[in-house]
Amino acid sequence: MLAQPLASGRIFDSKTNLPIENVKITGKSSGQVSFTDSYGNFEIENTGLFVISKEGFFTQEIYISEEKFVIVQLQAFQSQLDEIIVNANHLPRSLLKEPAAVSIVSQADFDLANNTDFAPILNRVPGVFMQSGALNTNRITIRGIGARNRFGTSKIRAYFKDIPLTNGSGETTIEDFELESIASMEIIKGATSSSYGAGLGGTIILKPKNAYLNNPKASTEFQIGSFGLFKNIANVNVGFDKNSFRAVYSNTQSDGFRENNQYDRETFTLNSNHYLNENNNLSIFGSYVNLKASIPSSLNEEDFKNNPENAAFTWGAARGFEDSERGILGVTWNHDFKNNFKQITSVFSSFRNNYEPRPFNILDENSLAYGIRTRLIGDLKVVSKTLNFTVGGEFFQDVYENATFANRYQELPEGSGSVQGEQLSDFKEKRLYYNLFLEGDYNFSEKTLLTMGLNLNQTNYRLDDRFPVSKENVDQSGEFEFETILSPKIGLSHQISNEISLFSSISHGFSPISLNETLLPNGQINTSLRPETGWNFEVGSRGALLRKRLQYSISVYRLDIKNLVVSRRTAQDQFIGLNAGKTRHDGLELKLNYQLLSSNKFNLKPFLSYSLNNYEFQEFVDGENDFSGNELTGVPDQILNFGTSFNFDFGLYGNINHQYVGSMPITDSNALYSDAYSLTNLKIGYTKKVATALNLNLFFGLNNIFDVDYASQILINATGFGGAPPRYFYPGNPINYFSGIRLNYDF
Repeated sequence: MLAQPLASGRIFDSKTNLPIENVKITGKSSGQVSFTDSYGNFEIENTGLFVISKEGFFTQEIYISEEKFVIVQLQAFQSQLDEIIVNANHLPRSLLKEPAAVSIVSQADFDLANNTDFAPILNRVPGVFMQSGALNTNRITIRGIGARNRFGTSKIRAYFKDIPLTNGSGETTIEDFELESIASMEIIKGATSSSYGAGLGGTIILKPKNAYLNNPKASTEFQIGSFGLFKNIANVNVGFDKNSFRAVYSNTQSDGFRENNQYDRETFTLNSNHYLNENNNLSIFGSYVNLKASIPSSLNEEDFKNNPENAAFTWGAARGFEDSERGILGVTWNHDFKNNFKQITSVFSSFRNNYEPRPFNILDENSLAYGIRTRLIGDLKVVSKTLNFTVGGEFFQDVYENATFANRYQELPEGSGSVQGEQLSDFKEKRLYYNLFLEGDYNFSEKTLLTMGLNLNQTNYRLDDRFPVSKENVDQSGEFEFETILSPKIGLSHQISNEISLFSSISHGFSPISLNETLLPNGQINTSLRPETGWNFEVGSRGALLRKRLQYSISVYRLDIKNLVVSRRTAQDQFIGLNAGKTRHDGLELKLNYQLLSSNKFNLKPFLSYSLNNYEFQEFVDGENDFSGNELTGVPDQILNFGTSFNFDFGLYGNINHQYVGSMPITDSNALYSDAYSLTNLKIGYTKKVATALNLNLFFGLNNIFDVDYASQILINATGFGGAPPRYFYPGNPINYFSGIRLNYDF
């Protein structure tokens, strides 16, 4: 007769919250040994003290009593490619076996710079380029996608945990969130993620810092810097046997180096885990951001060169700013069925309110979104091989209301700033989409993996023009619905050794059209406008050489886009969308990390990332202008980052890194280019345990050490009004410093 288990449990990765397979559980007195299954479950026949161990994780000892279900979180300490897990929310696989271009931005990457600005972090990722005119003025492009969006980030999807950050018009903002609340980022480049929608440029997944069980911790940080920078952070983790909570509060203030450049942001983030029983757990995630930031806007060439600290004249006179708050809330339920099946369902809601006085009008807008995301995950035997699969869907709807008002600042004494006048417009948009997706991994062998995916998308908008109809104001109400879009993908990876793999993929994607782009000057909706679609073709390799001291990834790709949507300006605050042709994006991406020196006393790790971009208009006819064959506007021809990090056993650490950004076309005609530039940044610090449970971290950094003049963001195809020269340039910060102190306390 078989012995009945007295206790059982499940083991998770403390950072990713994923179950860990093949963890060894050894009884210290009995010598009994058991292992976790593919879902992290284990059973034991004796009680007492047990050792929990697995290669790549810190060993733990726990006491297990009779008839008790325990949850254990193991902390990883290695970062080899075969240990890094990607696609964690769907079909977890090691990065070494991933058949697509995926980059992981880890906590170590965050620590290379300050924790105020996303741009230095993202710009070290090959294929990704973030332009930053100010802390609240940014544009992210992936492989050139989104470069033609004039204000903000578009055509790239983003999620915080399982909650979409991309609105119903395809616009994304991630820079408002607090970096301290983020554990890592997973960046999927190109249209290769059927499970997250078939975004044309790719997907950015922000992963919040997990809440730890039985591990109460607290930390606080204070930071000061140039241009009136002040930041404080409080981070608290409270954990029990089966429930844990993490809360992060931050406040960031800056005067900025330019006029009308003040910035004040408060954030609060909550993440919790609740293990209800052997088969069910809940996680709750919430984030709130309150931001008020002035807008200096872009400058013409003369002011950019001679007076970069100035704000644009009209924006300075109007004292333009944005005053916004946003919040997101999501609950995720994870249920394990028998026979290797589980389901994960998330329900979420978000809101955003924004008031933005601009020189030409005042915008008052708000949105409320809600949705559900669910999928079934399992595995089957097909011809004696394992097929891991996920099938699911995502439903999203948001209601967006916006009104504009006259700005009377010119009628008042100088220095009065913006004053709201009569109403000019009043719109309400209902934006809805749903994605259905299917993705599978078929293991031909231990070395060869085939992945297949399919995404079906349906998107529609409805516009209600609530402003009274008159001779000057036509009724612009109407509906716009895309045709159903089906986007497939297929990828293959093969390990030619235990440390090196090759991969290739073919995938399809699309980008939704914003409702504003569908509106014609006569107020009607252009129902013939088609969304941009494209195919991504890619081959690459990743792995480790020189006894795993050198980690590398390299890929070569081609992305062909058709139905290019061009925004043609018809007034200072009005654009219409036109399908104007095709673009081709050819590129090479390379990343290297090398463990040059490694000992108990000293570590030295050089790093390098490189993007070579050859993007051009294959066909591009805009009115009477034929720009076919020209370089794609707003993207540098190459980006190079290299540097080295170091740390000593007595607590001294630091890094120095250098970034080169090539020139980029500013106009579609290629008649004007920005200058190439190079930036060098430095950070050093000292960490020391000053008490049994208290750790001290002091740090200091210099950005733009050589005080280079450069444009940190370009406004492509800018148009001057009233005889004024066009304002293409956002000046980058001159040399600036940051310094701070951080205290970590383990209770």
